[in-house]
Amino acid sequence: MPDPPIVHWDDVEGRRSELGHLSATWRDLGRAAGTVNVGVKRIEIDPGKWSTPAHVEGAEEEIVYVLGGSGLSWQDGKVYEIGEGDCIVHRPGAEAHTLRAGDDGLDVLIYGTRVPLQIADLPRADVAWIFPTWTEAGTGDHPWTREVAAGEPEVGEPLPRPSNIVNADDVEWSDWVPGGDIGITAAWLARPAGATLSGLGIDQVHAGKRNSVQHCHSAEEELFIVLEGDGRCLLGDDEHPVRAGHVIARPAGTRIAHSFRAGDAGMRLLVYGTRDPNDMAYFPKSNKIYFRGLGVIARLEQLDYMDGEI
Repeated sequence: MPDPPIVHWDDVEGRRSELGHLSATWRDLGRAAGTVNVGVKRIEIDPGKWSTPAHVEGAEEEIVYVLGGSGLSWQDGKVYEIGEGDCIVHRPGAEAHTLRAGDDGLDVLIYGTRVPLQIADLPRADVAWIFPTWTEAGTGDHPWTREVAAGEPEVGEPLPRPSNIVNADDVEWSDWVPGGDIGITAAWLARPAGATLSGLGIDQVHAGKRNSVQHCHSAEEELFIVLEGDGRCLLGDDEHPVRAGHVIARPAGTRIAHSFRAGDAGMRLLVYGTRDPNDMAYFPKSNKIYFRGLGVIARLEQLDYMDGEI
């Protein structure tokens, strides 16, 4: 993990992927910032081209956020227009999906969890066992080559958008200004689009204010991307300048509390995290701990172990 765990997306080397109707530049922002169990990739899809073969998520929940451009969300053979500020959620075992860019290209962030998947390789039988089915192991063409051979997906007229696509301008926003130096206007994006295993939201941090009390997580991994403005990322006793395009990783169990303070023009943050019912959030300034699965907050007491009290 970089120290600090902050990277600017302009400094992450892009990887070109071009094959048939599939053509885009990929940047692995999550790994560059040092994420552990979650990830985010920035995919800049060429005009009129597609991002990936159509696929169904096996175990992970995928969240797409559109940074810019325009295009189509292809889902089970139907298409829906998408543009800046849209959030799309693809749950495990749901619709087959992919993206096609419009005439001006399509720039997206794709979030997901790194889910371990047990696939038994039978080397003597030359098959991979993905219970309850199986497939050839290490033979035949690459999956993307097979996708290209199958031809470009058919595209009809765009339909009214389904519930798994929402726009940041259309979801409910709420102000959280409890006093002191905390001040944000925030909205959930992925939750109204059907996400249940992970979450994506936007914090519009007011000028000179913080987005939250400094805290750290025991089980949840968070990932932040500055969309607009600038400010400071507070990590423990240190402060680091951040601006639009910075990606900040906060893996679970670091014991280093974090929050963000906006500059004079405010700051707009994308906030991604997992929903782990076993997670506990610790607030070192107040010595409080939040048992998130239980919805209970308690203040810790300093015990004198020399007196044998536990």
